[in-house]
Amino acid sequence: MGRLHARVYSEMPTVRLVGVYDLDAERAAEVADEFRCEPLTSEQLPAEVRAVSIAVPTNSHAVVAERCLNRGIACLIEKPLAKDVAEGKRIVECAKRTGSLVQVGHIERFNPAVRAMSRLGIKPRFIEVTRISPLTFRSIDVGVVLDVMIHDIDIVLQLAASPVAKIDAIGVSVIGTVEDICNARLTFENGCVANMIASRLALKTERKLRVFSPDAYVSLDYQKKYGIVARRSHNLNAIRDAVAKIRSGEITDLSELNFADLVQIDELQIDDIEPLRAQLDAFVEAVTKKIPPAISAEDGLAAVETATRIVEAIAAQSL
Repeated sequence: MGRLHARVYSEMPTVRLVGVYDLDAERAAEVADEFRCEPLTSEQLPAEVRAVSIAVPTNSHAVVAERCLNRGIACLIEKPLAKDVAEGKRIVECAKRTGSLVQVGHIERFNPAVRAMSRLGIKPRFIEVTRISPLTFRSIDVGVVLDVMIHDIDIVLQLAASPVAKIDAIGVSVIGTVEDICNARLTFENGCVANMIASRLALKTERKLRVFSPDAYVSLDYQKKYGIVARRSHNLNAIRDAVAKIRSGEITDLSELNFADLVQIDELQIDDIEPLRAQLDAFVEAVTKKIPPAISAEDGLAAVETATRIVEAIAAQSL
């Protein structure tokens, strides 16, 4: 991810990529040469640096972020914010104490389909998420909840816009000591319910989100960056009219009716901006204009706290 961040920064006209640092000096030199910047030989950043992307292993997020935040440097921290709630709170408190900006890299928020859905102002009552894929052999020391489901936890928390009242979850460990498959059901204080499935042992990749509200149904394919919406106002009269004709006897042959033909489906208006570019544009705008970040440290902490509660619910099921 660090290399990808460097590539995008090097393409942004309002940004000067100063340098890259990595524990592997050879790797740092390679990336610096590719994107025309300096390979930094220590964690002591040059004085002109105003913002950094932290794409180190999650276990090191807190210590690296604190060094930067204490110098007043804005940080984009890759998801998850931290390895656990305690370290997440350390980052949040450090950002508050120093007044330094933190944005969390929950890149799925910048998926074009998610951005298109956010413009609809949906108020969900039920959310269904599926995120499954074959094993990549990365992050196998971390459970599927923090590794994979964390994307959807952030999206679901944003959509529900309410505290989580109850969590039920079950997980299965197949290849190690942490869960590889998880099904979590979140009930929110406002009555919204979210059902999430995550697996890294599937034979195919599927990343889909379905949102049901009193006014509309939305279906997104994260992978294809595609989405549709069926609005109640566009469809209710046609369906009620068909039901009335059945009850009155005007329609007797139900094979003449096709529900799919009665429902008006609209494709979401999707832009083609690369999610990482959209994310870094938002980060740079927050730094330069001194405005709140798109995804705050508190947002990132909320996702980690919820993920932790899901893992704890899995453990409780195993007792």
